[in-house]
Amino acid sequence: MLADADVLVTGWGTTTQGCRLRELAPCLRTLVHTAGSVRTLVDEADLDRGLAVSSQAEGNARPVAEYTLAMILLSGKAVFAARHAYRAHRSAPDEAEPPPARGLYGTRVGIIGASRIGRRVIELLSPFDVEVLLYDPYTSEEEAARLGARSTSLDDLLARCQVVSLHAPLLDATRGMITAGHLRLLPDGATFINTARGALVDQDALVAELSTGRIHAVLDVTEPEVPEHTSPLWTLPNVVLTPHIAGSAGNEVRRLGDGAVREVERLAQGRPLAHAIEREQFSRTA
Repeated sequence: MLADADVLVTGWGTTTQGCRLRELAPCLRTLVHTAGSVRTLVDEADLDRGLAVSSQAEGNARPVAEYTLAMILLSGKAVFAARHAYRAHRSAPDEAEPPPARGLYGTRVGIIGASRIGRRVIELLSPFDVEVLLYDPYTSEEEAARLGARSTSLDDLLARCQVVSLHAPLLDATRGMITAGHLRLLPDGATFINTARGALVDQDALVAELSTGRIHAVLDVTEPEVPEHTSPLWTLPNVVLTPHIAGSAGNEVRRLGDGAVREVERLAQGRPLAHAIEREQFSRTA
């Protein structure tokens, strides 16, 4: 079937089993992927020979951004810390020990990576009284301003933001990009959110910093993807740990399928793909 295929629709778990797609499907003109990353299927050479590639990374960005927004708002109100303290004391806090909530008004939120998800998070934050800082080496100050954020360095962002959310792609250049030194820059009581990939962060350094109780974290991803049974991440009261649920799940998966169907319809009508991956984007896309 692949040998004669003009269009191929793929999804999560699709594999070429170590072969090159162009060898399996020499007639292939268009790949329509119903998930996000296409790196396990195609490479630069495929794009150079004219293969058109579409992914549903934009559609999958929406639930991740929504999860992130929820966590930012809850972290801004210190909901997780208040919940733990309330359960521990089983009484309302007295004046000598006020609740940990600091409120959202004027909270400075840092976004690392102007990816599809990062941009969507900035957009979703626009109705709230928060200041958004952005670090992305490929985004100019002018573009950041158009997005609704202020461009700054990674160190400055980490040092000045009460909530920091990571949205960089996992590439060779970004693996371990958040180091122990970066984590130490976070202000006391800050919340670090990771819905991207665990390998972007020095995991030992993250566990060490969290173990001091100085900062909080919301971790939807870790490295390894499921922490070791003995990992402190399972029990630390200042950590919210979820099993990679931010992306499309349940009825949200239908959005990805619908998007792929619309792409095939566009092909049948002779129209350009709505979510084509351009050659210049590929090198910095996960």
